[in-house]
Amino acid sequence: MLAARSSAAAAASDAATNGALVNGTAGPNPWVIMKFGGTSVGTAERMSQVAEIIKDTAASRRPVAVLSAMSSYKKSEGTTSRLLDSTTLLLPPNPPRSWSHLVEAIERDHLAAVRGGVSEPEEREKCEEMVKAELARLRGFLEAAETIGEITPRSRDIVISAGEKLSALIFTSVLRSRGVPALYVNLERVVDKQFGDGNGGGVDQGFYDYVAKRLGDLVRVVEEGCVPVLTGYLGPVPGSILTTIGRGYTDLTAALCAVGIGAEELQIWKEVDGIFTADPRKVPLARLLPYISPEEAAELTYYGSEVIHPFTMEQVIRASIPIRIKNTFHPAGRGTVVLPGPDSEARAAALEECFSAPHVGPDGSPLPTHRPSRRHATAVTIKDNVTVLNVHSNRKSVSHGFFAHIFRTLDRHGIVVDLISTSEVHVSMALGPNVKEANLKGALSDLKRLGTVDVIADMAILSLVGRLMRHMVGIAGRMFSVLAQHNVNIEMISQGASEINISCVIEQNRAAEALKAVHDACVLAIGYEDGLDEVDVETTV
Repeated sequence: MLAARSSAAAAASDAATNGALVNGTAGPNPWVIMKFGGTSVGTAERMSQVAEIIKDTAASRRPVAVLSAMSSYKKSEGTTSRLLDSTTLLLPPNPPRSWSHLVEAIERDHLAAVRGGVSEPEEREKCEEMVKAELARLRGFLEAAETIGEITPRSRDIVISAGEKLSALIFTSVLRSRGVPALYVNLERVVDKQFGDGNGGGVDQGFYDYVAKRLGDLVRVVEEGCVPVLTGYLGPVPGSILTTIGRGYTDLTAALCAVGIGAEELQIWKEVDGIFTADPRKVPLARLLPYISPEEAAELTYYGSEVIHPFTMEQVIRASIPIRIKNTFHPAGRGTVVLPGPDSEARAAALEECFSAPHVGPDGSPLPTHRPSRRHATAVTIKDNVTVLNVHSNRKSVSHGFFAHIFRTLDRHGIVVDLISTSEVHVSMALGPNVKEANLKGALSDLKRLGTVDVIADMAILSLVGRLMRHMVGIAGRMFSVLAQHNVNIEMISQGASEINISCVIEQNRAAEALKAVHDACVLAIGYEDGLDEVDVETTV
C-alpha cells in the first residue's frame, strides 16, 4: 500500500505542476474532474487504490470523482452488462424471475466490495444498508416490469442507473473510512425540465450546456475539503441515454461537469498508460503518445481504439479544457494529454511540457514515446467484426435516387455505415460490429429491389491516423505498398474529408499482421529512413 500511495502522490504532484496546459486556470486549489472506469473500481482492492489517488490529489487540487458501474476485465460480467441482460430476461417467453441470478451476482460483488474496502465499522454498516436498499428498489422495478411484460427505453435507463449509484455509494464510504470527507451526489434527477419530443430530438448543444451548468451548480455548493462523488449516470436524457449517447455516457457526464465547473483538467483513468501508436498487445513496437490532437483522438475512437467517447471530446475541447488519459494501476505515469485549441505559443509550450521529463512504465523502466511529425503518421488502429455490403444498381433509377433509396433503407432499419465508397452505379459500405442480424436481413430484402446485393462478413477496418498526414506526399502509397508486400488484399479504400485518416477494409484473419506492418512502416518509418516528402505549407505541430 505504501508503494501505491507513493506513486499516487507523485501523480498528484505531476498533475499539479503540469495540469493547466492550455486554458491557464489559476488559483490555489483548482478543480480537476477524475473519471474512473468500471474496471478501475471493480473490486475492494481497486477502490482502495483509487481512494489513495483521490486523497493525494486533494493535497493540491479540488478533485471531483465520477464513477462508472463496477466491472471485471470481462465486459460480460460487468454490472451494466448484467443489468442490461436482466431487462431482456424479464420478458416473455422467459420463465418468471429468470433475471434473479444476475441481481444476486451484483449483490454479492458489491457487498464484497463494501466489506473489503470500507474499513470503519460504523461506515461499513451504513453503506451495506444503503446498498441493500438500492438493490431492493432494483428488484421491485424489475418485478413490476416483468408483471406488465414490457420494458421501455426509459425503463431500461432506470435499471442501468443502479450500477453507477451502487459504485458511487460504496466509493463514498471507502473515502470516508480513510479520513477523506466525501459527498455522494446522485445525478438521476439532474435534468429537471423537458427537452425535445422525448425521442432524442432535444439532445443538442443547448441540452449539453444546460446539463453542464446544472452540474457546475451542484458541485460548487460542496464545501472545500469535501470530495464530491458523482454517479456517472445522468438522466432523464431525451430518447433514453443508451439510445442517444450510448454506453460511454459516464465519460460525457465527467466532461459536462468539467465544463460546468471550469475545471483545470479532465482526467480519464483507465487500465493503460495512455494512448499508444497501436495496441501494444498486438504490436510489440507500439509507443506511448504523450500528446494527441482532439481530431486524431476522435478518429482513433471511431475506428477501434477505446480512447474516449466522441461527445466527451467535443464538449471539453469547446471549453479549452485538456483531457489526460491515465493508468489507475500506474498513477505516477504522466499519461497522454489531448490538447485543445488552435496552434499558438501556449499550445507549443504545452507540447514541449509533454516531453519535459521521461515517461516510465509500471516497472520503472523508460517507456518509449512517439512524437508525430510531418514525416510520420500518429497511430494506426483496427476495427474487427466488420461486414461489407455491396449494392450494384439495376439502373432503374438515376444515380441520386439510387443513393437516396439506399440510405433511406439503412436508416429505416437502424444500420450505421462506418465507411463508404461509391461510383455512379455501385456503393460499397462497411458496417460496424453492432449491426443486428435481423436488421441487416430486413435491409437486404429491401435493397435487392435496387439491384444486385452481396454481403462479405468477417472483415476489418484498418485506419492510419495523423493530423499532419495531409502534408505527407506518398503516405497512402506507402500504406498500400506495405499491405501488398504482405499479400493483404484490400476490399475497400476510403479517406476522410478531414484528410487525417486513411482507411481500408481487409480480411479479419489478416488484421493483426497488417496492423503491425503498417504501424512499423508508416508510423515508425522502419525501413524508410529517408521519410516522406511534404507539401510546401506553413504548419506548426
